[in-house]
Amino acid sequence: MRNLMSLIALGGLVLAVAACGPSAATTTPGGSVVPPAGAGATPASAAPAGAAIKIVDFNFDPNTITVKAGTTVTWTNSGTAPHTVTADDGSFSSQSLASGGTFRRTFATAGTFAYHCAIHSSMKASVVVTP
Repeated sequence: MRNLMSLIALGGLVLAVAACGPSAATTTPGGSVVPPAGAGATPASAAPAGAAIKIVDFNFDPNTITVKAGTTVTWTNSGTAPHTVTADDGSFSSQSLASGGTFRRTFATAGTFAYHCAIHSSMKASVVVTP
């Protein structure tokens, strides 16, 4: 019985150590999700397409971003002042984003989409969407 209990405890320790290995997926600069080592291949269609833009102080960072059609872009207000994400042509607009607030938009078609902050007119940027 003692040997059985030792074997069970050893098995639990092995599982706990294995769980501490690399297990988190990472995201490449282009927005592709890379599965953890040993996780096997993930079909490209299963990886969420996305890109991120930070609103820092009174700037969009990056100021210009290039993504493929179908990509969802997420803006996050990292500053303390409220901001909006408003298309110059009126095709999209966020509510006022407080600190920590986010706005998402999926760009389905190719083109250049200029946008600005409706609260701070000097804040301008663009999303370039390729086919």
